[in-house]
Amino acid sequence: MTIEQYTFGNGLKWLALHSNTLKGSEQTPETFDIDKEIVSYALDKNERAHTEYDWENETFTLIYNVLNPDQAEYHYETVPMTFVVKENQLITIYNDDNAYIVAKMKHYLAHHPDMTCYKFLFATLFMISESYFPYLEEIDQTKDDINRRLRLKTTKKDLLALSDIETGMVYLVSAANQNTILLEQIKGQNLYKQLSESDKEQLEDAIIEAKQLSSMTQLNAQVLQQLSGAYNNILNNNLNDNMTTLTIMSILLAVLAVITGFFGMNVPLPIADRPDAWLLIAGGGIILWIVLLSLLRYLISRK
Repeated sequence: MTIEQYTFGNGLKWLALHSNTLKGSEQTPETFDIDKEIVSYALDKNERAHTEYDWENETFTLIYNVLNPDQAEYHYETVPMTFVVKENQLITIYNDDNAYIVAKMKHYLAHHPDMTCYKFLFATLFMISESYFPYLEEIDQTKDDINRRLRLKTTKKDLLALSDIETGMVYLVSAANQNTILLEQIKGQNLYKQLSESDKEQLEDAIIEAKQLSSMTQLNAQVLQQLSGAYNNILNNNLNDNMTTLTIMSILLAVLAVITGFFGMNVPLPIADRPDAWLLIAGGGIILWIVLLSLLRYLISRK
């Protein structure tokens, strides 16, 4: 079992539990006084971000979206992380995908040992939002590289790569928006009135960072949507140009086919007995072909 325990502040405790510790264990939830419903939240990788407060047990539960630094199917996704505050104890339930946040929490605790459970919690939420930005910058750089290549030559490989980034941004925008709404909701709960001024200031910092993250992810998503739409229009225009060229060629070839087919009939025809008839027919066909080509170019240029 992966269980880490730390003491900070005035007799406060922080427990870091790996989700594997809770799987298939009937004693662990009771050992740490964790409700089984909270355990189910922690084990569900699709759990949405939300908060709950149990007034009977005075337990505050928070599920927060954390970025998974390992790409899945060529894009980044998020995983939920569970925090439980009860009396003088903060419990963090994590998994392999968000274990790096626990490392950040250890580092923060080593430099800020004197604080409350809620301040430590809100500082952690601030660090979670902050951890998104390096990956957003990486995504933005990748997007710029793909855009430069597409300007030179539109390829299926780069279009698929752009689509993967756009898909990943949908997950990040949704996660960032949920986190921001969640933190704003805390200010409207009765729990907020019980927080100290220091706790409220840390919560405000976490809200500002979450809003900045939400704004940045939405901006990146809009830029990707514009790029994707622009290249789709370019591909459609190229297809229209190709179809126009093929249509013109088919019309011109059809005219020559009609002329040659007409003089290929086994019936008496004008100039059929002349030795240079084929030259006259070929010359007339070429002249007619040039006239039709000029006429079609003129009609297309007017559009």
